[in-house]
Amino acid sequence: MPAAPKLATFPAIRGALKFYQICSIITGIGLLLLLAEMILKYTPLHLELFAGGSGGPLWLATVIAGPTCEWWSLFLPQTNTCEMISTGDGANISLFILVAHGWFYVVYLFACFRLWSLMRWPLRRFLLLALGGVVPLLSFFLEASTAKKVRTYLDDREAAASAASAPASAEPAPKGIR
Repeated sequence: MPAAPKLATFPAIRGALKFYQICSIITGIGLLLLLAEMILKYTPLHLELFAGGSGGPLWLATVIAGPTCEWWSLFLPQTNTCEMISTGDGANISLFILVAHGWFYVVYLFACFRLWSLMRWPLRRFLLLALGGVVPLLSFFLEASTAKKVRTYLDDREAAASAASAPASAEPAPKGIR
């Protein structure tokens, strides 16, 4: 079993927890947006979200799928010959969602790693936290349960440390003794 975190690292752990919570929420929202974008693009709807251009401030453009594009062909090796051509102009919000989630997932992994290493948890806990950025809705549940566990652990350890350092006798020292 890994060693317990030292009391001196508790402020760093609290900061790492706050950073993890923020990254977890942003990553979870980004993953839900990515899921919605994938549904729009790869189902028979074949739509992408654009900003600006000929369609106005925010609009959906059709994506033309090649003849070999079927939803199941995305999961089979050797059949990834699907070509999708967008008909939109302007800023491709769908592409921005893809790239933003990908890069922020790296930041989320760093936040998970920092909290994991400060808490000295086993590797399987880090792998579970890392899954929060790729399994829809998991980051929200992990954020809540992890924050509760860490705060409870820190509060219990601080209470035990303060109880251990308290004097054994509750009687005040005589006034004449300094």
